[in-house]
Amino acid sequence: MSNEVNEQELVEVLSAQTKVAPAVIRLVLKHEQAFINKAKANAKGEVDIDNDDLVDYVTAQRDVKLDELTVETILDAEMDYLMDKGLAGYID
Repeated sequence: MSNEVNEQELVEVLSAQTKVAPAVIRLVLKHEQAFINKAKANAKGEVDIDNDDLVDYVTAQRDVKLDELTVETILDAEMDYLMDKGLAGYID
């Protein structure tokens, strides 16, 4: 199994689940990636992302015109997709 995410497939799945336009989902994912890139990894190389902080960061971006609930719904659907593909998980 590849560790690569098919972005087109991901965006299509998220759009179908959330009823949000693909271009808007790509924008949310772009800001999410910027937030993750700034996060510090722990000793195991894992990055612990606080979902509330992430949602706040994305909604604070000037080009994002979504409410917190919609952003959270998109990010939750993305996490479900990545977990189904075996590419992500939650740290206990």
